[in-house]
Amino acid sequence: MKCVSIDLDGTLLNSQHQISKENISALNELQKKGYEIILNTGRAYKDIVKIKEIQNMDVPIICLNGSVLYSKTKNLLFETSIPISTYKKIFSTLQKIGVNVLVYTNYGGFPSTLPPLHHKSNEELDTLFGEFNYDEILNKENLKIYKLIALVQNDRLEKIEEVNKRLTNKFDIAMASSFPNNVEITSNEAQKGQALLRYQHIMNLSFDEIIAFGDGGNDLAQFEVATTSIAMGNAPLYIKEKATIVTKTNDEDGFAYAVRNLLQLVQTQESSSAI
Repeated sequence: MKCVSIDLDGTLLNSQHQISKENISALNELQKKGYEIILNTGRAYKDIVKIKEIQNMDVPIICLNGSVLYSKTKNLLFETSIPISTYKKIFSTLQKIGVNVLVYTNYGGFPSTLPPLHHKSNEELDTLFGEFNYDEILNKENLKIYKLIALVQNDRLEKIEEVNKRLTNKFDIAMASSFPNNVEITSNEAQKGQALLRYQHIMNLSFDEIIAFGDGGNDLAQFEVATTSIAMGNAPLYIKEKATIVTKTNDEDGFAYAVRNLLQLVQTQESSSAI
């Protein structure tokens, strides 16, 4: 069985956070050909299913960089979280550095999740983070911390470097950046590549080929387990250098462009084998 693992933001979604008709057509073609399609994203589940085109798709969904995994029928297959004691230490460090923090939990994201922030002004962001009482999160019963995002405005990227330096090798966590101005922090068991292997194991499947699409640092983990890794044209150079193939940008239907060419290549190879 062949698997196609697809990131959302900056990959399957265009700059308007929509899935184009071309990309929908490519997804349908892959399913007709018998490929296992998996959405593999840093987004929370609720932010994924808000996308109209995804509501009609029966596909497994890997959320929060592999922290949570849902089946095609939307059943929870796996979850992993950051211990509360570890969260407290990390959060204290992030506060001292002076970055904004998003906390993803089993109660939702606090003070928000990332997608709703994309179009907010710097002033609105300062107010949102400055007024939020993070102590309220710890009062919730049976709390699970799935993911933290350290977030800064684009003129303060040096703080992201400091976050990486202060946290690397200090805790049993995984860190990656979906955008240059953030660091995503999860349990060490939560990475996109590990999640793909875990899904195979849980579902008793064997993928003889994994094609992974992505554009950010949190996609490198799925590139590592893929037989073919495809970076978007809008990806940073260091992501492109790790990929097998570089396609067009997410605003040029780069996903569909790569799929069409891959399927054409497969068809050519099959025809050659038959001769």
